[in-house]
Amino acid sequence: MFVECRGTYAWSSKVCLIFLQVFALTISMEESVALASDGVFGDSESVINHKPARRKLDDIAGSINIDCGIPEDFKYIDAKTGLQYTSDAGFISSGINKNISSKFSSTTLHKSLTNVRRFPQGKRNCYTLRPPEGHGTMYLIRASFMYGNYDELNQVPQFDLYIGVNMWDSVKLDNASHLVMKEILHAPSDDDIYVCLVNIGCGEPFISSLEVRHFHDSSYRTESGSLALYRRLDAGSTTNEIVRFKDDAYDRIWFPYNLPDCESLNTTVPIDSHAETEYKLPSKVMTTAIRPMNSSASLDFDFYIGDSTLEFYVYMHFAELEALQENQTRNFSITLNGNPWGEANIVPKYLHSRTVNNKQPVRGSKLKFSIHKTLNSSLPPILNAMEIYMVKGLLQAPTCQEDVNGISRIKSFYLVEKNWQGDPCAPVQPWDGLTCSNNGYESPRIISLNLSSSGLRGKISPSLFNLTALQFLDLSNNSLTGELPEFLSRLSFLTALNVTGNKLSGSVPPDLIARSEKGLLSLSVANNPDLCTSAQCKENKNSVGPIVAAVVSSLVIIFLALVIIWSLKRRKKATKSLVRSPEETWSLKMENQRFRYSEIVSITNNFQTVIGTGGFGTVYHGCMLNGAQVAVKMLSQSSKQGIKEFRNEARFLMRVHHRNLASLVGYCHEGTDMGLIYEYMAGGNLQNYLSGKFPFSCMNLTSLRKPFC
Repeated sequence: MFVECRGTYAWSSKVCLIFLQVFALTISMEESVALASDGVFGDSESVINHKPARRKLDDIAGSINIDCGIPEDFKYIDAKTGLQYTSDAGFISSGINKNISSKFSSTTLHKSLTNVRRFPQGKRNCYTLRPPEGHGTMYLIRASFMYGNYDELNQVPQFDLYIGVNMWDSVKLDNASHLVMKEILHAPSDDDIYVCLVNIGCGEPFISSLEVRHFHDSSYRTESGSLALYRRLDAGSTTNEIVRFKDDAYDRIWFPYNLPDCESLNTTVPIDSHAETEYKLPSKVMTTAIRPMNSSASLDFDFYIGDSTLEFYVYMHFAELEALQENQTRNFSITLNGNPWGEANIVPKYLHSRTVNNKQPVRGSKLKFSIHKTLNSSLPPILNAMEIYMVKGLLQAPTCQEDVNGISRIKSFYLVEKNWQGDPCAPVQPWDGLTCSNNGYESPRIISLNLSSSGLRGKISPSLFNLTALQFLDLSNNSLTGELPEFLSRLSFLTALNVTGNKLSGSVPPDLIARSEKGLLSLSVANNPDLCTSAQCKENKNSVGPIVAAVVSSLVIIFLALVIIWSLKRRKKATKSLVRSPEETWSLKMENQRFRYSEIVSITNNFQTVIGTGGFGTVYHGCMLNGAQVAVKMLSQSSKQGIKEFRNEARFLMRVHHRNLASLVGYCHEGTDMGLIYEYMAGGNLQNYLSGKFPFSCMNLTSLRKPFC
C-alpha cells in the first residue's frame, strides 16, 4: 500500500564522486581506567568565555571535540593534545548539565570528565554532527562516559548507544569511577551524523564527551557493514602509557600490552620516518615490541569472545627493531585456532612498518593466535601492535530521504518546539506526533503527522507535499491562515485530514470535497470562520445576487456617462507621452505561473543556497513541490537598471524557446519583490562544457539530465 522511497539525485557541478567503504569502530574497555592518570586525556587549561563554533576538519587539530555538559559560552584547550573542546549546546537541544561528585574529581582528571549531560526526558536523545567534509568519507567518532555519581544516587545506569538508526553498542559501567570509551570508524551516507542515547529502563543515559576525527584514507576495509573495535594494543610498551594524538595522527588510542613469558624489545630510532604508510601508525607504538623469552618458542595469546557467531577483522603491525647481522634472519608465520592465518612467510622490515590482516572475517568463541618462527629463521617472532575489530552490520535503513527533507523543512517552517532529533522514525520510536510504517530493514515512511495544538502560525507548509506516504494529517487547533492548499488533494494515500479550529479562508479544494463525499477521506474543516465548502460559497453567492444586479445596473449607467465625458475631453487634448510606473511596465501577460513572495521563500528554503549572480540580482537554488529543482533570480533593491533588465529578460524568454535553453518556469511580482524562476541546469552552461572548464573532473553527458530534489 505504501509508496516506495524515491531516491533523490541532484547532479551538481560542484560534486565529484568519491567512493569509500563504510566502516564503524567501537572500543569497549572492560577494565577500569585509573582516574589519577592523565595518559588518555592529558591536562586542560585556558578556559575561555566564548561562543562555540564548528571547526573544519582540515587536520586532526581542527576536529570536532565536544565537552558534554559545560556552559554554552565556554571552550578550552587541552594542554597535552592541543585540541580545543567546546560545549555541546549547538549539537543537541535536550538534556541537563551536571557536575560529577567532588569525591571523583581531581586536578589530574581531564576537564571533559568532570561534567556530564544527562537525559531524564525522552526515550532517545540524539546529537547531530555535521563535519564539513560531508558524507562518503571516513570519520573516527569517540564517545566517553564516566558516571562520577553526578546524581548522588550511587546507581550506575546502563543504556544503549546508536549511530544513526543502528545499534552501536551498550554502555555498561562497573562503578562510578569506571571510564568507558566507544569508538567507531564511520563513513556516513548523509551529511548529518546522528549519535543517539537510548533509555532501556536501567537508569537515565548520560555522556561525558563526544569527539570526531576525519580520516584521509580507507585503510580499514570490509566487504560490508562496519567495524567495532574490540582491542587496540601497543605491544611491549616500556612506559605503560596510553598513546594518542599528537603521537597518533588520527588520535587513535593505544593501550599498553605485555605478556608473561615475553620480553620487551625497543629502539630509540623512529619508525617510518622517511615514508608515508597506509595506516599511519604512530612511531611511539612501533618502536616497541614483544618476543618470547625462549628463542625457540612461539608467541601465543588469545581472546575469549563467548559468542561464536560474531565476526572479526584482525590487523597485526610489525617492524624490525634490530639491525640484523648477515647470519641472522627473522621469519615467521601465524595461525589462528590452529589454522594458517595471514601471510605464509612474514619478514619484518628494519625500521619500516608492515601490516598483516585477514581478507575475510574470522569467527569463533575464542581467538587463539600463535606466531611461529619458520625453519630458516634464527630469531624468534615479534609483535609491535595489534588491532581487533568486530563486524557490525548496519542493516536498518534510515527514513526515506524525501520524508526526512519534508519533515525537516516543516520543523524549520513552523519552529516546532518538540524533541525532534536524529532520524524521524528510528531508532526505538519516531518523533513525537509521527507514526511511521514498519518496512522491516527497508526505509520507513512517515504515514501520520499530528501537530494538533502545537502553536502553528502562517500558511500550511508546502513541504507537506513531500510526505507522499502520508495517511493521517492533523493540523487542528492552531492559528493557520491562508487557503487550504490544493496539493493536499494530490496526497493519494491521505485518508484523514483535520484542520478544525484554525483561521483558514477561501474554499475547500473541490477534489478534497469529492474524496470526502465518496468516503475516501475523513475531512474536518469546522471552526474556520472564513473557510467554506463549494456548496456554502454558492449559497452565499445566490443570496447577494439581487443586490449585485442592482449595483451593477447603476454602475453601467455611471460608466456610460463617464465614457461620453472622456470622449469629449480626449478630442480637446493633444498627443502626450505616457509615463509608466514599474508596476505598469510589468504588464507582460505571461502564461507562466505567477508565484507569491511567500512561495518563493518556501521554494528557496528562505534563500539558503546562492548559486550565482545575474545582471540584476542574486540567483538562488530552489525546490518545487513536484520535486523539480529550479533557479530563482531575485531583483536587487540596489540595482538602478534592474527593473528594465528584469522586464526585458522576462519578455525575451517568453518569445524564445529551445530545448537547449533554460526555460522560464514562472515569475513573482509582489510590490518591490520581483523574481524569475528558471529551469535548473545542473550540468552548467554550454560555454563551460565546450571549453572544459567544469569545476569537477567527473563530468559526463549523463549528468546533464534534468535534476530533481
